[in-house]
Amino acid sequence: MTLKTYLALMIIATLVAWLGFGIVVLMVDPQSSNWLGIVLFYVTLIMAVTGTGSIIGFIIRFLFLKHELIVRSVLVAFRQGFFAAILISALLFIFSRDIFSWLNLGLLIVCLTALEFLLLSLESDRLRSK
Repeated sequence: MTLKTYLALMIIATLVAWLGFGIVVLMVDPQSSNWLGIVLFYVTLIMAVTGTGSIIGFIIRFLFLKHELIVRSVLVAFRQGFFAAILISALLFIFSRDIFSWLNLGLLIVCLTALEFLLLSLESDRLRSK
């Protein structure tokens, strides 16, 4: 798959995800909805934010980190976009359950950061062994 094809498909998929998220927000009443409406809200939000974060992250990496391989830029941007989506969705979930605290936010950020460092170290070990 070429870079143009990837970007075109990612942009289309992201727009569809945002459209789906908008439909869920407009059509689902969180007070009277069952668990399916809540799950649809979070799934479409994660998909939309992941796509948006991936596209923006790739563009930033492409413009400012020109020495990096494009495939690596795409993978890192997608992973970080997904982590951002998880962070945003988890924060919204925590707010909806009325259990937000700065400690919860800090723990969530520490966990996602540790996961990112773990994946970076595994990737670097894999590259060294080749």
